[in-house]
Amino acid sequence: MRIFSRIHAIANSPKYSYSVHFLPLLPSLSSSPSYINIKTHLRYKINLCWGLSKMSVLSNSQLEEERNRSITSLAPLEAVLFDVDGTLSDSDPIHYDAFVEMLQEAGFNGGVPITEEFYVANIAGKHNEYLCETLFPDWDFEKGMKFLNDKEALFRRLAAGKIVPVNGLNRLRKWIEERGFKRAAVTNAPRPNAELMLSSLDLNDFFQDVIIGGECERAKPFPDPYLKGLEALSASPSHTLVFEDSPSGVKAGVAAGMPVVAVTFRNPEHLLRKAGATLLIKDYDDPKLWKALEELEKAAAGTQAAN
Repeated sequence: MRIFSRIHAIANSPKYSYSVHFLPLLPSLSSSPSYINIKTHLRYKINLCWGLSKMSVLSNSQLEEERNRSITSLAPLEAVLFDVDGTLSDSDPIHYDAFVEMLQEAGFNGGVPITEEFYVANIAGKHNEYLCETLFPDWDFEKGMKFLNDKEALFRRLAAGKIVPVNGLNRLRKWIEERGFKRAAVTNAPRPNAELMLSSLDLNDFFQDVIIGGECERAKPFPDPYLKGLEALSASPSHTLVFEDSPSGVKAGVAAGMPVVAVTFRNPEHLLRKAGATLLIKDYDDPKLWKALEELEKAAAGTQAAN
């Protein structure tokens, strides 16, 4: 017991406070080997055991009640913030194809194409400056950013005519418009990509503002883009709901003080939960979403009656 207490103290001390990911180690253009920090591994083991013990206390129905309660605390709802890639449209396969083509041409991973698992774990939802440093640590920054800008241009060419809404998005859009909620798009995508996506989905007039992570001081997973979205709409985080699809985006929304609903058809559910998602849905027709929104409206009606 004394040994375990010592391990727990080391793993949770600020000096050794590392974020833990269930990720494959990054291949690169370099042949240098990678190593796992033992303290990070210890903390992962401790947190995993602790998380499993907490999960075993609540049943699935109790967990759903807790999540709905978190959303109903927003009543009355004022604003809704949406990520773009993977949240409004399942665009990740197009990004994946663009990365596969360009990384293979560049000799990344010895010319072996990256897998979908690698893409989800290491690329999806990350902003380009971060990817420049992690994918190409041996390149100078300008070369890495040129590669990624060229990849974005390839994405736009491949995406032409292929951007379609996630199931149920138009239903949710109508629900939001009928209630007059404020809304903004908040994305790590470059502005030309975001504009292409929103135009293809006929959402240009739906969103009152579009916040680009790369135009903020820090992109997701930092809260800055979502905080800027709140500021642009003059909205309170206490009355704003976020829709996301990636662990990076979920972390950003949670760090900005808002509950996050995460779409799960691409990213692993356990990573979205670990990032702090309040509710997981398969798409915008998911009954769990509409049950939560119904409870939110009931809570808002109760608040109005009390006043």
